[in-house]
Amino acid sequence: MTKNKLNRRNFLKASAVVGGGIMLEFNLASMTHAEELGTLVGSKELNVFVQIASDGKITIYSATPEMGQGVKTTLPMIIAEEMGAKWADVEVIDAPLDAGKFGMQGAGGSTSIPRNFDTMRKMGASAREMLIGAASESMEVERKDLEAKDSTVIHISGESLTFGQLAALAVKQPVPDPEMLSFKDPRSYTIIGTTVGGVDNLVIATGQSQFGIDVDVPGMQYASYTRCPRIGGTAISFNEAEIVKLPGVSQAFILAPDESAGIASMSFLEGLAALRGGVAIVGDDTWSVMNAKSKLKVRWNESAASHDDWEQMVLQAQQIADKGDGEVTLDGANVDQAMANSNHKTLESFYQFPYVAHVCMEPMNCTVHYKKGSGRQPDTMELWIPSQFPGQVKEIAENMLGVKKENVKVNPTRMGGGFGRRAVHDFASEAMAISYRAGVPVKLTWTRTDDIHNDFFRVGGFQNMKAAIDDNGKLAAWNQHYIGFAKEGKPVIGSGLRGNEFSMVALDNARVSQTMMPVQTPCGAWRAPGSNTNAFVEQSFLHELSVLAGRDHVDFLLELMGSRRWIKEGNVNALNTGRAIDVIKRAAEESGWGRPMPKGTGLGFAFYFCHAAHVAEVAEVSVDENRNLKVHKVTVAVDVGPIINMSGATSQVQGSVIDGLSTMAMQQITMQDGIIQQDNFDTYPVMRIAATPEVNVHFIQSDNRPTGLGEPALPPLAPAVTNAIFAATGTRVRSMPLSEQGFTLV
Repeated sequence: MTKNKLNRRNFLKASAVVGGGIMLEFNLASMTHAEELGTLVGSKELNVFVQIASDGKITIYSATPEMGQGVKTTLPMIIAEEMGAKWADVEVIDAPLDAGKFGMQGAGGSTSIPRNFDTMRKMGASAREMLIGAASESMEVERKDLEAKDSTVIHISGESLTFGQLAALAVKQPVPDPEMLSFKDPRSYTIIGTTVGGVDNLVIATGQSQFGIDVDVPGMQYASYTRCPRIGGTAISFNEAEIVKLPGVSQAFILAPDESAGIASMSFLEGLAALRGGVAIVGDDTWSVMNAKSKLKVRWNESAASHDDWEQMVLQAQQIADKGDGEVTLDGANVDQAMANSNHKTLESFYQFPYVAHVCMEPMNCTVHYKKGSGRQPDTMELWIPSQFPGQVKEIAENMLGVKKENVKVNPTRMGGGFGRRAVHDFASEAMAISYRAGVPVKLTWTRTDDIHNDFFRVGGFQNMKAAIDDNGKLAAWNQHYIGFAKEGKPVIGSGLRGNEFSMVALDNARVSQTMMPVQTPCGAWRAPGSNTNAFVEQSFLHELSVLAGRDHVDFLLELMGSRRWIKEGNVNALNTGRAIDVIKRAAEESGWGRPMPKGTGLGFAFYFCHAAHVAEVAEVSVDENRNLKVHKVTVAVDVGPIINMSGATSQVQGSVIDGLSTMAMQQITMQDGIIQQDNFDTYPVMRIAATPEVNVHFIQSDNRPTGLGEPALPPLAPAVTNAIFAATGTRVRSMPLSEQGFTLV
């Protein structure tokens, strides 16, 4: 076989595998537009393998971490579709972590589909062309008269050969030029757009899937780790003599903080993997180390520790709002004039939203085996970790412990939830440092309290909103003052406005300003960072304005959209008003918007654009005299381009709605003198199954490029519910969670 040198025009190579099959290895330069998406994920090269065995079995390797978002099923579906494969013939296998073969292997920011879509299509189309080439040679017929369908190449005469029969010959075919590839007409799709169950559904349902918390390696011991209750505190001493005498405890020691564990390759997360000082306990089993942890008596140095206090933050934010706007980032020419016009109606509202935790159902955990080298043998390390970006722990190992990246083996496991929390590797830093110090393989598992107290929280914040409505009931001016938080002079993740939010991008007369207060409490990416709170404020306030104007809320939103246009032509992260109009109308139609509602019930509407997705939602609620709140139904209209897997996409939207409702109804993190006040699900409750609403999902299948779906359906949920509460009761909700406003979700 001719060896093909890798370049833009020649990105695939083929080789034979045992049994006469074909293995296709793809090396494709970056096709991501992650920069435009403004997301967590960057991309380098993606190398993916497809194997076709002589018996017809097709193996596709999945290189993107799976945490319930369904990419292990969805991405291979794209390959199989373009190949002309029968889905029943496909087996999907987790690819090992190997940057040399697969490039950056990570998941976050709803980018898995947009980042990989073109790559997967080219992969499948290349395989198809090589199989057709093999069939043309074997049958001695022209390529134009052949079609790949149902894992078979079929001639117009009816003669056919299976992929398995063609595999040995296909491997000898010339590599296709990626610029000359053609793709299937979507009207002929047999896999994309259908409902396909997750490839791991059975192993998960039967308890066979290995999550990080399930890992067991020979000689492994168990570990707990206790940090200072106040962020920034360090351990001075502890009752070591007492702890090491407890049953099952083998070691206990203090670890000093280590700031060298940061990840330089992701600037917005830099330093978040740093090791916090604390006390490690190592023992024979989980019970022993947890029992010992409960008996720890630690003396802390809190000279540099946090004294953040939520109640003080609220008071300070209210004072800032009363004084006026902060640093102006967008300034309309006639805002003050419109506000001062005596013919205009004006409105001012103060909104606030709390810090919240991720509370992944699988607490943070990591298993590490550090081996000290001897002679000329280097130090090595092996990890088993549930992570959204598992390859980055190699950098941590090198930065913190000096173990060269090439000597670190990382075994990604399935994740029991991510939501941005597992993009930060503080728990891995702890496990690595403990194994290094203890000299044995160690499995570190956090308790739920550890998980809540030591999270990288969704940041809380405040917004003071002002607007004017003219005598025609139209929005004449918009003034938005964001009061958020900064650390070391930089806004923390999720705090502030990006400038691409609807409504400001659709208005000529808008002013936006920001004021940032210093904070030490760690903040990180939490599902739809920034959007999850901005949507609550902006879409609730727009409803306030529609009421002030005496207008129907949907009509008011449609008017704001104006003509059908792309705010920034060619920018995937820019609002397309035409697509927005379509989802707004679809949600209104499907929900029966405008119909008479019984007393104590109401419909609430919200639209939001984030992560390159246009989403509109309608919530139907009832509220009784005791403020018991029932969300009966949520209708969702979504445009994210073509849907790959209808089952996975529907589940993504439904999960986002449920997560959004659970969070807004009763969850908050409060700090008192630097100490987190919530400990477990008794003080940080999650929604129960009985309170789950009916969620009806409607997709608009457009010809636009596919975009992500893991996050964009969450932000509109909160304002849709609060607007519905107003419709049902006349009570305006401007602060979350709902439980703090006297509402009980039932």
